[in-house]
Amino acid sequence: MVDFMSGLWKLRFSMFGTLSVIIGLSTLFFAGILYMTNINFMLLPFIIVAFNIGQWLFAPYLIDAMYRVKEVARSDNPELYETVERLSRKSRIKMPKVMLAKISLPNAFAYGSPVAGSRMAVTNGLLETLDADEVEAVIGHELGHLKHKDVQVMMFVSLLPALFYAIGLSMLFSSRTGRGERSGGAAIIGLGSIILYWVLTLFTLYLSRLREYYADRHSATIVEDGPRKLSEGLAKIVHSTRNLKKHRRGSGGSSSFKSLFIADPDRAGLDAKSLGQAGLHSTDQKLVEDVLGRRTTTLDMVVELFSTHPNIVKRLKALQALA
Repeated sequence: MVDFMSGLWKLRFSMFGTLSVIIGLSTLFFAGILYMTNINFMLLPFIIVAFNIGQWLFAPYLIDAMYRVKEVARSDNPELYETVERLSRKSRIKMPKVMLAKISLPNAFAYGSPVAGSRMAVTNGLLETLDADEVEAVIGHELGHLKHKDVQVMMFVSLLPALFYAIGLSMLFSSRTGRGERSGGAAIIGLGSIILYWVLTLFTLYLSRLREYYADRHSATIVEDGPRKLSEGLAKIVHSTRNLKKHRRGSGGSSSFKSLFIADPDRAGLDAKSLGQAGLHSTDQKLVEDVLGRRTTTLDMVVELFSTHPNIVKRLKALQALA
């Protein structure tokens, strides 16, 4: 009981997801603009905050455009619509808009903002790749993100490393124009802020992985036989993504918002290698059982450290523990 409560406490940090890598790049972009236009660098943190709040509010419209997302009515796909409706009731949340992304990459994602409202999207590739019960488990996972308000918290948590990055750049550039001890102090503060940015980035990536475990747990709770269905669905998503050699061109920029997805498309190669060693031509359940018998390597752990999503073997083992 103590171990279970300890694990649940850790998983509750999952709501503190991350977009810090994207924000870091945007910070660097704005820093370059400010440097070239000679604007006071002390304004940079305020610009970063304003930019990311605006990004959070209006990103759903950008996502819709990138992934060719359209809203699905009950008459368009009754089974999909009614599954989201039923699981939303079980999750005790307001039903989100049901969306369909016209891309071949098998995946799903939850997103939204106060301006755009809550949305839950699946791709054409997901509906074509997974069985209906596996799609149900994936939807349960995405509704977990909405219930835990992961989208909102990701925005707020990601501001912290971005602000330290902005302060670091400000101090480093100030040290170039200052003199004596003042210049040296600014340089030390700048380097310290940049180091802290990377530490916070690793921490938020860790929280992002916990967020995925927590959403998996939610699916296992509201979907009958959820651990089995989600395990098989995740295994098939990884395998199918690996086989789509042209998925980067056909996905509409999958890497841009990969933290939203149920499985990271950029990890598909490594994760599929794990599955491949287990025997990809088995039945779905046999495939999962074989993966559960595989041990994670040191390389797996290092790669996972810099990933928004858990290692597929560890993730399936966590689902098996829930079963």
